[in-house]
Amino acid sequence: MTAPPPSSRTPAASGPPGPALPVLGGRRSSYRERVADALRAALIAGELRPGEVYSAPTLAARFGVSATPVREAMLDLAKEGLVDAVPNKGFRVTEVSDRQLDEYTHVRALIEIPTVVALATTADPVSLEALRPAAREIVAAAVAGDLIAYVEADTRFHLGLLALAGNGHLVEVVRGLRGRARLYGLTALSASGRLLASAQEHLELLDALSARDEEAVREVMTRHLGHVRGLWASPASPASSAPE
Repeated sequence: MTAPPPSSRTPAASGPPGPALPVLGGRRSSYRERVADALRAALIAGELRPGEVYSAPTLAARFGVSATPVREAMLDLAKEGLVDAVPNKGFRVTEVSDRQLDEYTHVRALIEIPTVVALATTADPVSLEALRPAAREIVAAAVAGDLIAYVEADTRFHLGLLALAGNGHLVEVVRGLRGRARLYGLTALSASGRLLASAQEHLELLDALSARDEEAVREVMTRHLGHVRGLWASPASPASSAPE
């Protein structure tokens, strides 16, 4: 099935328009997959809270799409262990332990840092520049305080960057790790104004890659993933989000 343009969405019967559905990591995806990507972004951003039960119609109204693709997408997320189906009610967001988050960030660092550093000498400059609009979207989302848009653009940027290494399996592994994460501290980080500094690191990384400066790339990537780990480590509660 050919994916609709990034800005298109199927209107829901009621409720305000939701965010445009993303196209992540440069892959062609079905509408159902793009609904799942949008839901996953909300889950990663901590806007869908652990332990809470969400019905498909409620989520459909929130995202401005029909209930059927939402229900199908949530079933896909259930297979990934991100939510549990609750009969006659909807889907409950699963909890993620600190140990799991430690393991996710450790594996990401092992994969992403050397892979991105290697791109400083192998990546085509035109391909690197093609990622700059996504990096600017991340900054714009941080300024606007739009956490779902931030996660969507951030995912698109990082998966697109890793795709330049030419290893599709590596990209899918990182996609899975990101999907299992919970950035519980995003709300507080945005409120404090510190999210913008993290967002601007994406432009700093592209500049270092374009300059073929391997050490600068390593430093930015290490610092950036350290910020992410701080967010993952923030304790979650339905009432609040803690900073990194």
